[in-house]
Amino acid sequence: MLDQSNLLDTQPVRPVVPPRSRRWGCGWILFGMVMTPVFLCGLTLVFYLLFPPARANILVLGVDGRGGEGYVSRTDSIMLLGIYPAQLRASLLSIPRDLFIDVPNYGIERINTVNMLGEMEGEGNGPALLASALQQTFNVTVDRYVRLDFQGFVELINAVGGVTIDVERAIVDDAYPTEDGGVISIRFDPGLQQMDGERALIYARTRHGDDDYQRAARQQQVLSGLLSRLVNPLRWPAALSVLNRYTDTNLTLWDMLTLAPPVVLNRGRFEQLVIDRDYIAGTAEGYAVPNLDAIAPWLEGRFK
Repeated sequence: MLDQSNLLDTQPVRPVVPPRSRRWGCGWILFGMVMTPVFLCGLTLVFYLLFPPARANILVLGVDGRGGEGYVSRTDSIMLLGIYPAQLRASLLSIPRDLFIDVPNYGIERINTVNMLGEMEGEGNGPALLASALQQTFNVTVDRYVRLDFQGFVELINAVGGVTIDVERAIVDDAYPTEDGGVISIRFDPGLQQMDGERALIYARTRHGDDDYQRAARQQQVLSGLLSRLVNPLRWPAALSVLNRYTDTNLTLWDMLTLAPPVVLNRGRFEQLVIDRDYIAGTAEGYAVPNLDAIAPWLEGRFK
């Protein structure tokens, strides 16, 4: 008689296959964890484009305040940042400090003195007076301003871990001014390089190796490099801390949140213009004034 127990022992053991839902459960969870933020970001962007915030022009001022002058001082850098949320567009205009413009109640004045004139009228009046002068000259409305001195500039650059700058050509300045009234020699070799706050400040301020127009272009480079670092949200807390301590601004936290997408998505790359010799006319008195006929087409659609 055949031993049935041996047959049972030799039967292959079939693996237990878990239900399909159990096999794929972890995969769906991981997929959901990855795709949910992507979906929410996409949904937020669509909502942002369907109901965009109003466009805004932001006046960015670098103040040459020394020896306790505070903001009662000349502006070393004058830029206008135009943000157009509906088109995810950002534009940057640099105005040379030696340009003369028509200032309300003052007449024709060098633009780098306007902030100081306003502050002499009353604390905090500098940006407002300069904004009025820009509106009167260029027919451009200034909605917000950011004003910082050299120390604030250095701290802000350091807070985001420095900036990466592509130096286009060698720059040598044997008379770069120091805080104690002396001069030093500085040099920048061509090529891509990382700069901390101190080095970036020198790069943005030096002018004896070229001219004020090329310096304005370098300042645009530094600002673009700074904003490209702010693409990473992990750098925002440190930057906001510096802005709170070292800058004077009427930008609100809501402004920063609603105006950030065009800056972030463009990674600090803007449509840029420096008002240089091609956009400047002379007067009988020898003043350098803006050639409004040449500048107006570029401003249209970007700042108004």
